[in-house]
Amino acid sequence: MQNPKHILVIRFSSMGDVAMTVPVLKNLLDQNPAVKITVVSNAFFEPLFSGLQRCNFHPAYLKERHKGFGGMFRLFKELTNLYKFDVVIDLHSVLRAHLLSFFFKINRVSIATLDKGRSEKKALTQSQQKVFVPLRSMHERYASVFRKKGFSVQLATEKSIYLKQEIPIELRPVFSSGKKIIGVAPFAQFKEKMYPIEKMKIVVSQLTAANYTVLLLGGGKEESEVLDQWEKEIFSAFNVSGKYSFKEELSIISNLDRMVSMDSANMHLASLFKVPVISIWGATHPYAGFNGWGQSNENIVQLELACRPCSVFGNKPCYRGDHACMQGISEEMIFQKIVLGFNQ
Repeated sequence: MQNPKHILVIRFSSMGDVAMTVPVLKNLLDQNPAVKITVVSNAFFEPLFSGLQRCNFHPAYLKERHKGFGGMFRLFKELTNLYKFDVVIDLHSVLRAHLLSFFFKINRVSIATLDKGRSEKKALTQSQQKVFVPLRSMHERYASVFRKKGFSVQLATEKSIYLKQEIPIELRPVFSSGKKIIGVAPFAQFKEKMYPIEKMKIVVSQLTAANYTVLLLGGGKEESEVLDQWEKEIFSAFNVSGKYSFKEELSIISNLDRMVSMDSANMHLASLFKVPVISIWGATHPYAGFNGWGQSNENIVQLELACRPCSVFGNKPCYRGDHACMQGISEEMIFQKIVLGFNQ
């Protein structure tokens, strides 16, 4: 079989899920020089792919002109007016991605779809008779879809995906201070994945007292307001949330010495630049396959409880009612994990 030359890759959804496709695409492109890719994803995520050679990005506006059945057909027409594809790789496997793939299929374009391993993940997260075994990483699951179509993809997790990027002018004095710079991202999409916010504030205070500089990363307006208050109260803590473009945030992350994050998007963003991530896991578990690209298991902070993991994405309430998986992690456990990495 002759390998197709132009691949359409579909992956919508959350930032972390989309960021996890980038290492796979980088390895695919490096190992298959005759191949080019067009990624269709949420418009905001374009900077994630701008460093990949032979990779186009086509923005999807899923709440506007690409919403619903008609929107997916409009997106299909846009893509076919611009490109001719040899194969479509669906790395999302949800209704809108199936619909977009279907339009290509009836036009005789070969399709391959992600196997999410739903039954395995259900067995891992069920409260009774839990099958507690590590599952394939999502990076491997993504790579396997390309292999279905004859592409050779070997994932070299020891290699960085992107190099450090230029620091925004306003932050250059911070990065030139001679101190180690630690990024702290205290929020997550779902509260069951979040370390208690007041406990994380204590960790930040401990780090600055130990002569580290902390850059605070967040998300929405309310989160930025919380971090603004931390900046006022904690010396050598600087809130960068909501003050820079997504591209600039990536450049800031690329220059960090460490990232402290939940099982969330910032873990995956830092991983693209080979920044070591101290990741804190509660309702979710690395066994589900969502650890960051090339991240060491030694940098994971978690408690081994019989109830963990109780969900794949952290979107289900704690059925025990006490959130012990996060409440039981002490501030000192996190602080020591961070400091240990610098002292080794």
